[in-house]
Amino acid sequence: MRIHNSFIPVDGVGETTERRMWENGVTEWGEFRQDRAPGVGATTASRIESYIDEATERLDDGDSAFFDRRFPSGERWRLYEDFRESACFFDIETTGLSQERDDVTTVSFHRAGETSTLVQGRDLTADALREEFAAADLLVSFNGKRFDAPFLETSFDVDVTTPHLDLMYPCRTLDLTGGLKPIEKAVGVDRDGPDITGRDAVRLWHQYQDGDEDALETLVSYNRDDAANLRALADEVVDRLHRATFPQAAGHGDD
Repeated sequence: MRIHNSFIPVDGVGETTERRMWENGVTEWGEFRQDRAPGVGATTASRIESYIDEATERLDDGDSAFFDRRFPSGERWRLYEDFRESACFFDIETTGLSQERDDVTTVSFHRAGETSTLVQGRDLTADALREEFAAADLLVSFNGKRFDAPFLETSFDVDVTTPHLDLMYPCRTLDLTGGLKPIEKAVGVDRDGPDITGRDAVRLWHQYQDGDEDALETLVSYNRDDAANLRALADEVVDRLHRATFPQAAGHGDD
């Protein structure tokens, strides 16, 4: 599902009105006309036209922040298809759960098919983080809004302001609950790397600090898998939400 299929950012257009428009053949911005919008009053129709004019220009400019502000929080997954190729999928590892007492050990980023990792004591710096986030139009994480992003902000005094799709919430909409790995298994996303846990990740970091370079290699591999697999998970989750939300798209050419 793409942004141009959506009318819900417009004031006065809720899920019911938007679905009615789709069912009556108005499935994208280019199909909207005031005289063919059943159930939409003149004022709302005027708002829709104004929104389409501005949104078309913003989409052409790649302005993800505009759509992040306009879409309801539960519908921001709809940004994914338009900004997938410029998205940054990221995941962090830490020595614990406390932003004040514990440290970030590694941060992995997956972008355009490539994965990179920053390591504490080597290249994990505030400037490096800012550079990674600034290069993305959309951040994608799992539980990153509650954990990863705030942890980085506290630990490195950075502001993570790039539009952020936290997959934990769209997963819940699909009744996919639990941690990242059980959800990956539930939707058929496979892992090639080591089968370890967050507790193992802490142990590996301490082993590395004691001089075990192989432990760091294993930790980085684990962290990189977390970041890279977010793309496969996002593809699957957004596709499922698309089919559940926009059934009229079948055969319409918008997916």
